[in-house]
Amino acid sequence: MSHELIGYLGSVVIAISLLLTNITRLRYLNSAGCLMMVVYALLIGAYPVVLMNCICIMINIYHIVKVERSIKSELVKAD
Repeated sequence: MSHELIGYLGSVVIAISLLLTNITRLRYLNSAGCLMMVVYALLIGAYPVVLMNCICIMINIYHIVKVERSIKSELVKAD
């Protein structure tokens, strides 16, 4: 698989993720796209792109954990 194909695929996945209305799915798909971009950026030696996408992945993980904890706490309150 060529380096460019990984980059294009990552870009497409990120763009598709931004079309989603479900925030959790958006964050999961966006993280997958960012991970592809990290791989691409490492292959071409674009370290600022690696850093930016790693930061985006960490932000997505933070928000996913926040939503999951909120859902769990609501379930506990309902009991």
